[in-house]
Amino acid sequence: MKVAYISTCQPRECGLATFNKNLIQAIEPHMPMSDSFIVALNDSDDKRQYQYDHTVKYVIRQERIADYLSAAAFINRNGVGICCIQHEFGVFGGRSSKYLLTLTKALKVPYTIIFHTVLKSPDTMQMTIMKTLAYGASSIVVMSEKAVQLLRDIYHILPSKIKCIPHGVPDFEILDLQAKKHALDFPFRKTLLTFGLISPNKGLETVIRALPTIREQHPDIQYIILGKTHPGIKKVFGEGYRESLQYLAKTLGVERHLLFISAFVSEEDLHAYLTACDIYITPYLNEEQITSGTLSYAIGAGAVVVSTPYWHACELLKENRGRLFGFDDYLQLSVIVNNLLNRPAEIEVLKQNAYVYGLSLRWPKIGKQYAQLFKAVLTETKTRVIASKSIVTEAPTSTNPSSFSLRPS
Repeated sequence: MKVAYISTCQPRECGLATFNKNLIQAIEPHMPMSDSFIVALNDSDDKRQYQYDHTVKYVIRQERIADYLSAAAFINRNGVGICCIQHEFGVFGGRSSKYLLTLTKALKVPYTIIFHTVLKSPDTMQMTIMKTLAYGASSIVVMSEKAVQLLRDIYHILPSKIKCIPHGVPDFEILDLQAKKHALDFPFRKTLLTFGLISPNKGLETVIRALPTIREQHPDIQYIILGKTHPGIKKVFGEGYRESLQYLAKTLGVERHLLFISAFVSEEDLHAYLTACDIYITPYLNEEQITSGTLSYAIGAGAVVVSTPYWHACELLKENRGRLFGFDDYLQLSVIVNNLLNRPAEIEVLKQNAYVYGLSLRWPKIGKQYAQLFKAVLTETKTRVIASKSIVTEAPTSTNPSSFSLRPS
């Protein structure tokens, strides 16, 4: 089976691109010699904006609607059995990604769409586009039970079309904690970590406000913010948010306890940071976070996680796999962090619980689920096509009992 993956693509520094790369690698062992390829999304009018490898066979310029039609035609004539579309608002052109509808309408092959965001209160345009994409899809994938519930109750999508497959994580090995701490140059400090593209909705100021109280009990505390500013934010506002965080830390007298590492790190390096940190924190401000790849990675690596109660965190951290604190509640956060740092045995329990659950999220297992889904879609599509081409019925005649008629369904 040849699959066309429609997504952002590395070297573009984007979580969606990383997810798509890992997904392809995880599916390939279950669909060998599939000769699959990527249709990549660029965020400018320059098709040479990124130096893609040979797996990218076509490039769509985000705001060029003609590229979407051309991409569909390219897919249709290249022996593709199924398309896999990574959907995230802002990746595709037009208001609320409406240009994607131009592509899906022109496709002559079935498509599976992966919704990375499902809004609880969509506007009219967002609702229409999501429902249209869902109606045309052969199958829909989301990564949490909350997303399943929203698609069913808010968007009125048939449950039979929806498949919940968790966000995959790398096949992490168990690393030596002290060796990694030493390699990352913080062997003797208590370390808090947040990673991912930086934007104001991440709530990083909540952790900074908690640092003075945490420092009272743990004067060696260090908070590492690992990641670049989101390119969309940087294009419009520059580094204003990062600078505001630095100013806040200076105002509170904790600037020496805050370390920015502005880099889009490899998964190997990320694993090292997740292993070396004492506590991983996701202080997001918005409850309507249906999927968090960074949170999945932290759980998969067996990190101790403290998070605000957005939807995905509530699911991943249940059954004593982490701790939750209120949105923007830096006082509650400081109490939880101090309590954990004062109780090494509790930290070990959380680590073990997270690691064991994370085994079910490893990409080899997730890839197998996607491969099974794609094969089922293709089988169902072939069956439907055969049935629609001809229905054999006995003709009502006594002179020629062997005659029959063909009629379209």
